[in-house]
Amino acid sequence: MTTTARGLHTQVLDSLGLAITAGEYPPGSVLRTDELSRRFTASRTVIREVVRVLESMHLVESRRRVGVTVRAADQWNVYDPQVIRWRLAGADRPRQLRSLTVLRSAVEPLAARLAAEHATPEQCRALTEQALGMVATSRGRQLEAYLVHDIAFHRVVLSASGNEMFARLGDVVAEVLAGRTHHQVMFEDPDPAAVTLHVQVAEAVREGDGPRAEELTRQIAVGALRELDVLAP
Repeated sequence: MTTTARGLHTQVLDSLGLAITAGEYPPGSVLRTDELSRRFTASRTVIREVVRVLESMHLVESRRRVGVTVRAADQWNVYDPQVIRWRLAGADRPRQLRSLTVLRSAVEPLAARLAAEHATPEQCRALTEQALGMVATSRGRQLEAYLVHDIAFHRVVLSASGNEMFARLGDVVAEVLAGRTHHQVMFEDPDPAAVTLHVQVAEAVREGDGPRAEELTRQIAVGALRELDVLAP
């Protein structure tokens, strides 16, 4: 696939993904290849490749002599990072953020407890470095720089848990954090209490204090939910 074709593929995929997850095409809607080709001024080859990606996400299914049919939302792969990104870009953003934040609150405290038991010295150092990076970028409206450290911090926690299922949620958490920042569901500067809690989690993991790491991480999740009550009710 040429660079131009890849660019068009990405454009069509984003447009269709956003439209489907926003409800522009309700479940049961049939998408015709020829119609999509005309709408996006794209070859049928590009459209077919886009449909294959959407099928892999369970957003659509191809039926012989019927066409490409939009599936019900409860059949979508809601853990796919791109599906999360599209849903957070739509009108249903507050509910999506809350749902994903509740998921984090259920998983990350336990992951932190396990990290305190299993983290390697290298992971402990990485956790401390990212926490200090969060401190350094927590003032002066540096939300994009802060986001880099925030995502890296939570990836380390999930990975250091030693549980491969938790580790695979790193991309999900990254999309939640990025969505909050890119859609202005954040204060101009991060909550100082939350920043301090991240530093304390790094300390608890380094010291092997599982119960404390779990409790501190739970406080981070509770704080995130409180912020949503204010910024995305």
